Amino acid sequence: MISLFLRAAMLLLLALSLPSTVNAAATAILAPAEEQAAPEEQPAAPALPIEAQQDAGEDERIENRIGQIFRQIPSFENVGVSVSEGVVQLSGTVPKEEDIERAEALAAQVRGVATVENSIERDVSLGSGISFVQQLNDAFRDFVKLLPLIALAIGVAAAIGFVGYLLAGLSSLWNRIAPNAFLAELIASAIRFAFVIGGIVVALDMIGAGALLGAILGGAGIIGIALGFALRETVENYIASLMLSLRQPFRANDHVLIEGFEGRIIRLTSRATILMTLDGNHVRIPNGQVFKAVITNFTRNPARRIEFDLGVDADDDITAARRLARDTIADLPYVLDDPPPEARIVEVGDSNVVIRVLGWIDQRETDLFKAKSRMIPAVKTVLEDAGFGLPEPIYRLRFDPRSAKLPLETFEAVSGRDKAAGKEIGGTEEAPASRPRQPRPSEEDHDVRPENEVARMVDEERAAAPNEKDLLDSGRPIE
Repeated sequence: MISLFLRAAMLLLLALSLPSTVNAAATAILAPAEEQAAPEEQPAAPALPIEAQQDAGEDERIENRIGQIFRQIPSFENVGVSVSEGVVQLSGTVPKEEDIERAEALAAQVRGVATVENSIERDVSLGSGISFVQQLNDAFRDFVKLLPLIALAIGVAAAIGFVGYLLAGLSSLWNRIAPNAFLAELIASAIRFAFVIGGIVVALDMIGAGALLGAILGGAGIIGIALGFALRETVENYIASLMLSLRQPFRANDHVLIEGFEGRIIRLTSRATILMTLDGNHVRIPNGQVFKAVITNFTRNPARRIEFDLGVDADDDITAARRLARDTIADLPYVLDDPPPEARIVEVGDSNVVIRVLGWIDQRETDLFKAKSRMIPAVKTVLEDAGFGLPEPIYRLRFDPRSAKLPLETFEAVSGRDKAAGKEIGGTEEAPASRPRQPRPSEEDHDVRPENEVARMVDEERAAAPNEKDLLDSGRPIE
């Protein structure tokens, strides 16, 4: 009887809704073209109709059905279900946050459910660690199942890395391609690194660990930036070593001046330039500093100029003294004719006129310091023999207060006493006779052959360690 009444009610509702349906269809037909052309929106899924009256035993049926479903899912074993008038009450705990929404969605799909009141919470207690142990157990089982694939991925990564090491081991090929050994080693290292990283990427992709790969690459980028700031000087030296090996600004045993350090080059390493100073000490200059420094290379040009100053009495013929000094060094056998020697008047001093004497020598045949130590006494002796005075600086001392003035009469009296004292001491007021002549330089004093003891020590050190890495290549053009 009740079922017949329900059927009659449903037919009545359908009849009442039919006019509105017809009116809606007519409105859609008569609507303007613009409204018909508007994009259609996906209508929301209609909710299931709720029965006006519930059959006897319907709540029990719904509760049993939901319970049967939840008992098949291990995550829902602690979930309780109760139903009243089609309203499902869910309570209990689940191991994961996403299981809460999953339980609600499953309960709502059962026929006859009006709504779901979800009171499930995630189990975060330590005492009930059953779900956590179960998760560990599941993860271990998954790992065991994944072991063959992991072994295969490791094998593929090892094979790719092995190929990279084989290619990097072709040192003869990279030495022919690269301009120097340092760059060849850098290319080999880059190949090894690229193949190892490629093998790791392929292996992680095979086991489906793409997210892990992204995290590793992101962490590596951050660590790389931090290391870049921390090792800035080291990286700068490394790049400077590469640039110096390509530019070749000097050769081994070149006589150079770098940042105030003068000496001969021993070798150029990947971190520093090793220099032997003229007194035999080793100096290691960082390549970053060498690359930015002003380098004076005394070996590049074999001709080198020697210059020194001599002061001639201002009362003498300065032009004649200049010509005599120039002709004197021109007659020396170790002074080059081209460029020609020269003597210049550079300044008027307090008690003399300064003449600067310049002459060129060939460093391959003449020692710089020997030649200079021979040229200075040669010019000095010739000028003195010709009667030119080479006065020393003359200073006037005053013992009276600064504000007091020396009267002319006092000055003449003092001068007279000085002359009288000179007569009493020397018997005459004139200068004593000229000093006895010094012996002329012998032929042995003209030996200006280069000794090059530092160059010899550098050659011996390089020969004693032939396997030391040296970025200087005599076969490449020098900068």
